[in-house]
Amino acid sequence: MEVSKKYRLGTLATEIIMVLLALVFLIPFYFLFVNSVKTFADLLTNSASWPKSFEWHNYAKAWDITNFPKAFGNSLIVTVVSNLLLALFSAMAAYRMVRHNSRFNNFLFAIFVAAMVIPFQSIMIPLVKVMSTLNLMNSIPGLIVAYLGFGVPLSVFLFHGFVKSIPLEIEEAARVDGTSTYATFFRIVLPLMKPMFVTVIILNTLWIWNDYLLPSLVLQSADLRTIPIATFAFFGQFTKQWDLALPALVLGILPVIVFFLAMQKYIVEGITQGAVKG
Repeated sequence: MEVSKKYRLGTLATEIIMVLLALVFLIPFYFLFVNSVKTFADLLTNSASWPKSFEWHNYAKAWDITNFPKAFGNSLIVTVVSNLLLALFSAMAAYRMVRHNSRFNNFLFAIFVAAMVIPFQSIMIPLVKVMSTLNLMNSIPGLIVAYLGFGVPLSVFLFHGFVKSIPLEIEEAARVDGTSTYATFFRIVLPLMKPMFVTVIILNTLWIWNDYLLPSLVLQSADLRTIPIATFAFFGQFTKQWDLALPALVLGILPVIVFFLAMQKYIVEGITQGAVKG
């Protein structure tokens, strides 16, 4: 009885701590929302207070100024295409490295892991020069190519650990039945990699959708702006239109929040299975 009581008290204390931590993490979202529906004067007077009146026209202004449908479409194209190519190419590369354990593949995997620690700021200038030489600047395809280059190392690293957890006997049975290597991968291995596939897509979506620095280097045309670049239009050298920038930020993060909440259960599943065999 005493042990059971201590267990219930411990569980209750843990739940209270988790609720408090959740509230702490939700505080920024509270400030973002309540200040997005205030006038500029009220926002500067007391940013923590509840709005005296809800200025919903802030959202209409932000929608028009950022040309939100266009920016949303650009962000969607870049995120979806980059994600699909990243996940597919990284899964294929990791599968090859694991199933063909040669010195070259081990060295190549080490290069991918090492690339994860290179600061992006240290290669910005060479990146711009290379992309200019290849005529990839100021284009959506060029931005997608850049994301492929920067996203592959982490994706390959995650897939590499997950492929080790897939029993080799399944593939051997398929080969005995006369299945080719590509058919074995796409029909048998790839469906088994679904948890990690979704995990990689979720992590890369959070990065690509919210990224500002890389699109700002590659894209110059106003018609090609993604949501983060379009939102930055409210911040000038001498003025900062917070009453319009905050509604634009809310509009920009809503799609990725909905996507993350719908898919988050696969993150723990994918990472857990990928860690079965290191």
